[in-house]
Amino acid sequence: MPEFHNYTLNFGPQHPAAHGVLRLVLELDGEVVQRADPHIGLLHRATEKLAESKPYNQTIPYMDRLDYVSMLCNEHGYVMALEKLLGVTPPIRAQYIRVMYDEITRILNHLMWLGTHALDVGAMTMFLYCFREREDLMDMYEAVSGARMHAAYYRPGGVYRDLPDSMPQFKANKYKTEADYARMNEARSGSLLDFIEDFTNRFPGYVDEYETLLTDNRIWKQRTVNIGIVTPERAKQLGLTGAMLRGSGVEWDLRKKQPYEVYDQLAFDIPVGTHGDCYDRYLVRVEEMRQSNRIIRQCVDWLRNNPGPVILDDHKITPPHREQMKGDMESLIHHFKLFSEGYALPAGEVYTAVEHPKGEFGIYLISDGANKPYRLKVRAPGFAHLSAMHEMTQGHMISDVVAVIGTMDIVFGEIDR
Repeated sequence: MPEFHNYTLNFGPQHPAAHGVLRLVLELDGEVVQRADPHIGLLHRATEKLAESKPYNQTIPYMDRLDYVSMLCNEHGYVMALEKLLGVTPPIRAQYIRVMYDEITRILNHLMWLGTHALDVGAMTMFLYCFREREDLMDMYEAVSGARMHAAYYRPGGVYRDLPDSMPQFKANKYKTEADYARMNEARSGSLLDFIEDFTNRFPGYVDEYETLLTDNRIWKQRTVNIGIVTPERAKQLGLTGAMLRGSGVEWDLRKKQPYEVYDQLAFDIPVGTHGDCYDRYLVRVEEMRQSNRIIRQCVDWLRNNPGPVILDDHKITPPHREQMKGDMESLIHHFKLFSEGYALPAGEVYTAVEHPKGEFGIYLISDGANKPYRLKVRAPGFAHLSAMHEMTQGHMISDVVAVIGTMDIVFGEIDR
């Protein structure tokens, strides 16, 4: 009888399921994984180190680029840390706007996850469906910040500006008829809130379409049921959070357990799984999209009826209005000081966490009383999930490794930091 030896395989970083930056060294016995060793650091951004040399506000755009699919949720964790040390609370309208945009971001993230996970496992159509809806959500980002992705919209003390009263419209060209443009601009004829409300009316139907394609699809179930099982106890020991923890049946969500902003005033449910496999995590995230849609609806209704300030009037930490700055010397000085050297935080340390689409995103910040952090540490949810790669793939086939990477919903900007 010939002797068979284990052999080692480089999985990535060019593999499509590895998103270009994961090098996974697999030790195989035939096609069965004996050991999976993730090598990180291929997308090192040095965000934590860069923050030490920049005034606090200048680090906000770096946060967008950590998990570059959940931009505003990263900002939220950072801005909350600054507010906690400053001892300030943003206006209630700003809190509702933040919650609404956090949930828009959650849907954005889950659509990206669903499209790419299904594509990795072999379902092409999902990718096209999900990106159709992402376009509308990107337009919502663009309407408030001018950028489709890296918004830099949240500020200590509130948000950069209020929601606009009008939406950009499609302009006619030779490729479409007037009737096409009238239909495309129908939802854009009112304010941004009208546009968001129109989306929330349509979105549950879209989620039904995704479920029609996947939930009872036998190939999808063969690729995800009983793959990458994590027990509730083990999930807690491994430090899993978000859908990875809830998929194992642990009902833990910071929006309910440690409410921040106005989450305690909104009605929504926490979906949990029963088996802790890839299929359960899929079901949890799909239901999360429906719950996020519910939250956005409630925020739209509240914001419509309650106008008010969206940022604090304390010009030591927030810039004065442009017209004030042009006509008033004191405002000009505030503006100049704020944008040249920023503001100093009182000495101390703080940890804040938000329920990010991928799990618990935390910011641990140490201030020595200067205008920049002494140290900044990001608690990225994906890092703990990737650490469980060996445990989740051991004994499975190479093709299952792709499904496990997909179910983790990994983005390397936050892992390599």
